[in-house]
Amino acid sequence: MSEIVRIDQNTRRSRASVFGDLVFLAGQVADDKAGDITQQTREALAKVDDMLARAGTDKSRLLSVQVWLRTMDDFDAMNAVYDAWVVQGQTPCRACGKVELADPRFLIEVIAIAAR
Repeated sequence: MSEIVRIDQNTRRSRASVFGDLVFLAGQVADDKAGDITQQTREALAKVDDMLARAGTDKSRLLSVQVWLRTMDDFDAMNAVYDAWVVQGQTPCRACGKVELADPRFLIEVIAIAAR
């Protein structure tokens, strides 16, 4: 049986879990809650990069990405950052939706699954 490795764990969550050759990321949000959608998207995606690296993989191995936006008015600006970040030719499955985030200052949250 494969061991489960939990990264950056506390009593409520792990920021990433590794099981076999799969890496599951918790929702990644920006540190600067005052930033606009462009800044918050860059910060959230940088956290995805960091978590993937800590798990022994990278964004070229992404299988699935969920993007949660506070408002779909930010869809185009978010996509401008996302499209520049994602590895062309290695684009994962993706879903994007409008949700009520835990803190109304968050404009975006990104959840991902990757292969190692």
